Amino acid sequence: MSGQPTQTKTIRSQLLADMKDGPYAACERLPRESVLAEKLGISRTQLRDILASLEREGFITRRHGVGTIINRHVLNVQTRMDIEVEFLDMIRQSGHEPAVAFVRVADGTADAKIAAQLRIPEGTPIIRIARLCTADGRPAIYCEDVVEKALAKGNYTIQDFKLPIFHFLQRFCGIYPYLDLTDVRPAAADASLAEIFQVPMGTPLLNMDEVDYDIDGRPVFCSNEYFVDGIFRHTVMRKKL
Repeated sequence: MSGQPTQTKTIRSQLLADMKDGPYAACERLPRESVLAEKLGISRTQLRDILASLEREGFITRRHGVGTIINRHVLNVQTRMDIEVEFLDMIRQSGHEPAVAFVRVADGTADAKIAAQLRIPEGTPIIRIARLCTADGRPAIYCEDVVEKALAKGNYTIQDFKLPIFHFLQRFCGIYPYLDLTDVRPAAADASLAEIFQVPMGTPLLNMDEVDYDIDGRPVFCSNEYFVDGIFRHTVMRKKL
């Protein structure tokens, strides 16, 4: 993977931070493209790509003759369900101290559901990665990621799974997820989840059942995520087409 996508992602994050808490925190608009590109040390073409992505996600609005308007009502939303954010960053953005309570890795085989999601035969060897993240020491997010075992190359260890799953996918599987489709539904804690979250059985949880695809539309991994109530306020932005 070339360095430019990584640089673009870094500068995009920097620009978001500048609008939230940095030099543009008190501004209604961003500077002209020529000025902003020079300040960020990038080309105007690269800047336009970044601004286009920020506009798609509602953070800014570009109007001819007016400039680039900063949408603070969108920028100040803590947690966006329509934007992929790492769990620890999500917890941090919600005003809590994040930590990883445990990571458990096990080999297994694909059941009917996973086989359908990943388009592989039932019984195909898989790697299942279970992770519990806490907020101020309280169980907050439990996630089970699944990837086909044959995709993993090289000598990986448990330490590699303590980082976000995308680190493992990129380094050991050569996989770069492009988008995901997620079913969002309410769930009630069964005995296993009640023990993990340290809550009574039947406690309401938010369940996100996700399949990630590469740029060619191939499913590359799936994820089942559970969120406890009272820590996050999830928001979805929907633009009128």
